[in-house]
Amino acid sequence: MHDIATLATLIERHTPETGISGTVVRRLSLIRADQPSLPIPSVYEASLCLIAQGSKRVSLGDHDVVYDASRYLLVSVDLPLVGLMLEASPDAPYLCCKIDLDLPALADLMIAEGEAGPQHDLPALAAYPGDADLIDAACRLVKLLDRPESSAALAPLVEREILYRLLTGPHGATLRRMAKGDSHLGQISRAIARIRSGFDRQLRIEDIADAAGMSPSSLHAHFKAVTRMTPLEYQKQLRLQEARRLMMAEGASAGSAGFAVGYESPSQFSREYRRLFGAPPRQDVERLQAAGELAEAL
Repeated sequence: MHDIATLATLIERHTPETGISGTVVRRLSLIRADQPSLPIPSVYEASLCLIAQGSKRVSLGDHDVVYDASRYLLVSVDLPLVGLMLEASPDAPYLCCKIDLDLPALADLMIAEGEAGPQHDLPALAAYPGDADLIDAACRLVKLLDRPESSAALAPLVEREILYRLLTGPHGATLRRMAKGDSHLGQISRAIARIRSGFDRQLRIEDIADAAGMSPSSLHAHFKAVTRMTPLEYQKQLRLQEARRLMMAEGASAGSAGFAVGYESPSQFSREYRRLFGAPPRQDVERLQAAGELAEAL
């Protein structure tokens, strides 16, 4: 059976440079960093993150989760998190594989497995003790990168095994709620999709509630319980993260970036940007460039 050291070797072989790399396995991404990072906000999609070497802290509001090679991260809905790589060096780089969760496949697996299992609510963001079977399956998924001609046929089978391991693990209740559209977690997932599709436009709470199939008051309560923020606060974080990407990756000015993501007032954009990132837009970008950071690579 493969272990965490094997996973580290596999990831390092396929990540010669720092950053995040997509792969021929559509839901698999590999991440490498050779030094600790600055805090980088980004949206984490529903996914499993397995660190093979190093450690990282992710924050959702005032809730911090630290994970490393002994603990994996499970994200149940798309969440705007702030990530900070804690341990990484050229000799011992941070190495992680991220596996996006296939919700239709999860729903199909639930039908096959039935509805057994605990039904209590669990956090949408949490770290869990390492699982040898899960690590072994992740190694076999990454190993498919050595035989890309086999990945189309074999990757779905390994991904299904990973979903099974998660479904029968301590977070099975959360995964069942993810796949059930009529659960509160499923409804919040639809609300998040609605916000993300129009984050640069003015959104009405009533429209988001309709997309989720909830009343506005129920949406507000359950949305905050899952994401630790209101729907409009969630939208604001999406806007500011995209504005940062535009300035970093495309060289946009602060004014044009703010306008592109829906801000009409430059002063309001600058004020809210500073509140999230800790510095005004141009100063923040200069700080990142001086540190050699690329926001999309984290």
